[in-house]
Amino acid sequence: MALYFLTDRPNGLLSTFKKAIDDGHVATWAYDKDGDFTHTAQQWKNLAWLHPSTGTGQLVLNTIKPVDKNITWEVYGIYHGRFIESMIIHCHDIFTSAQATASPTNNDKV
Repeated sequence: MALYFLTDRPNGLLSTFKKAIDDGHVATWAYDKDGDFTHTAQQWKNLAWLHPSTGTGQLVLNTIKPVDKNITWEVYGIYHGRFIESMIIHCHDIFTSAQATASPTNNDKV
């Protein structure tokens, strides 16, 4: 349950997306003091978080579940699909491709 964005500028991609949120261009995502993203639509708010990390040539977002409940496949699909959608709309010139895994990875906390 991870997202991978291939980019030569992983830190730039992350900061550009956060700035788009800060500037009000992205209204459906927010990030907390830890830098984790969550959906802001009332139906999906705080049902999961996406924790970013950067590596050589990629930005990775791992899924974190809420403390008191599990993540459903519907929440997983909504969060991953809509996050990729937002990145394409607002940051398409900073990455070359995006991928969502179909199952949890070792770095996801689900």
